[in-house]
Amino acid sequence: MSEARDTQVIAESRRVSERLARLGWYHSIELPDGSVIEGLQSVERLRRRIGQFPVPADLTGKRVLDIGAWDGWFSFEMEKRGAQVLAVDSTRNTRLLEARKLLGSRIDYHIGDICRLTSKDIGTFDIVLFFGVLYHLKHPLLALENVCGMCRDMACIESFVTDADLNAIPSMEFYETTELRGQLDNWVGPNVACLMAMSRTAGFARVDFQSTLAERAHVTGYRQWPAAASGGPAPVILCVANSTTHDHTFSAWADDYVTFYFTAAETDLTCDNVYPRIGPYGSRPMYVANTGGGWQATCKIPPGLEAGWHDATLRVADSGPSGPLRIGVDIPPERRTDWTVQADADFHLASIADGRTFESGRVRVGTDTAITAWAQGLRDFGGIRIRLNGTDLPAIWHDPSTGQINAVLPAGLEPGRGRVSLVSGDRETQPLEIELYRS
Repeated sequence: MSEARDTQVIAESRRVSERLARLGWYHSIELPDGSVIEGLQSVERLRRRIGQFPVPADLTGKRVLDIGAWDGWFSFEMEKRGAQVLAVDSTRNTRLLEARKLLGSRIDYHIGDICRLTSKDIGTFDIVLFFGVLYHLKHPLLALENVCGMCRDMACIESFVTDADLNAIPSMEFYETTELRGQLDNWVGPNVACLMAMSRTAGFARVDFQSTLAERAHVTGYRQWPAAASGGPAPVILCVANSTTHDHTFSAWADDYVTFYFTAAETDLTCDNVYPRIGPYGSRPMYVANTGGGWQATCKIPPGLEAGWHDATLRVADSGPSGPLRIGVDIPPERRTDWTVQADADFHLASIADGRTFESGRVRVGTDTAITAWAQGLRDFGGIRIRLNGTDLPAIWHDPSTGQINAVLPAGLEPGRGRVSLVSGDRETQPLEIELYRS
């Protein structure tokens, strides 16, 4: 920013601050009798801001979170549309409380720092509003991850940006003191490309650019993928593993990443046409590559997943989804082998062996390892999985004539006790115990 431009912006910022001091209110508030409490931002401007996003007019039955609510206009607007609303701010704003009383509003109000506030504290919401907050934060990506983790469907994100070029290299300015408009509480200034990239990195499956008004950009983050355009051949998952530890330990709170190893009919796959899904949420890949005999795609474990077992699936381009695999997220080690099943009397597990040496009851762990099981009473081998300590291993090969099923083991599994069952649709065998060892 040039020195003349910088001086001009600071002068304008001072004029705004002086007017705000005279008015006392930042948001204009419409009262039931038709009068308006005049604030720095007019009702028309506030409506224009919310109008940049695809927020439905009818929010009946929806739960909405308004982060950085300030005087509360957006919170009250969501309530008017039928939503149950929680307004959050980092400090207590008596004007919001006064407006709530004047309006007879029933919105909830919570004081908290978005960089420290998570779904564990206040739950999850269908829609999250995150207006005019990001650039006030020293840890913007952490805040976006928390926003994502509290969002079940859609987050509306508005931020100051340094430029509106979607094709620019993502970049962000850092303001140590009062470089941005002479204000001490402005810390960062992303460009639009950076705002989009950070929103994707935070965990949103997809991020849509909406608009820019003056120096503010508006983007919408979604937790789910759009429906497939057609039902092409589904990819086949060969293995799923933690990208760092190469085992089956996953956490939504530890910034874990999962790698899918799979085969697919498509030959041109990128981060833009591979669609992993874990539990109820999609997760955009950060890496997709051809491995020679197939593909691998790495994505973030979606923020905000509840502890428990979740189905992991994958689709590519216009394909249908793969069969579901069960993985455990934030499950303590002692609980991974503690489960009971309602077994099918005709479908049972006859024996288990090492997939390379065929040693019975003992399976080696490490690189290039596999497990073999023999099923009895199974007629349909489509979608068969070997379930090891609660986590599914997709069958990479099976022989219906003998009931033999082979699956790849993640390279980072630790030695110890193992419980193995077979799963086909909603049928599961009683588990057998094996020893996992490292040679």
